[in-house]
Amino acid sequence: MTPNIPYYFSIGKEEEVFSHAYSNKIPLLLKGPTGTGKSRFIEYMAYKLDKKLITIACHEETSSTDLIGRFIIKGAETVWVDGPMTIAVKEGAIIYLDEIAEARPDVIVAIHSLTDHRRELFIDKLGITIKAHEDFMLVASFNPGYQRGFKELKPSTKQRFSALSFDYPEAKQEIEILINETKVDADNAKKLVAIGSKIRNLTELD
Repeated sequence: MTPNIPYYFSIGKEEEVFSHAYSNKIPLLLKGPTGTGKSRFIEYMAYKLDKKLITIACHEETSSTDLIGRFIIKGAETVWVDGPMTIAVKEGAIIYLDEIAEARPDVIVAIHSLTDHRRELFIDKLGITIKAHEDFMLVASFNPGYQRGFKELKPSTKQRFSALSFDYPEAKQEIEILINETKVDADNAKKLVAIGSKIRNLTELD
């Protein structure tokens, strides 16, 4: 059975930038408001590169333990269970930390050694360090407009990533995306894009 190919409409050179970052083992940061295609882009590129994708939707309770792993009680013994980050590092998957600025500060600390020349993950609870698989890639996203400085990423974290900025496509492009994505007719797609554009411009409302 043929897997569904994720639909993605390229606006600029984002595919080229992603492929270059992947080849050169450079972590990537996607910046842009909700609904600009960041998550779909990652799904599309993982499919294109034929790589396993692990997505973590970060929130204020997301901790480094959630990503790295924890000990659990299984029967009469305590066993270690790898978290999604550890699995990605070992298997060479692409891990996508969606809205990374929402996560707890210890998450940022945990990924530092994965975002520089070391490309390694330290598991303090086991006292071991794991070298990342050749194919491992770390991708994160955040929404600068939404954060409004409340949970902004520190410059020391940002500079560890190459960055790609996403914005809403032009109306003509968005209509085409909507038709392909939902199979809605062109007339209704045009109306929906017009409504979406007006809503996005309501700057006085949260």
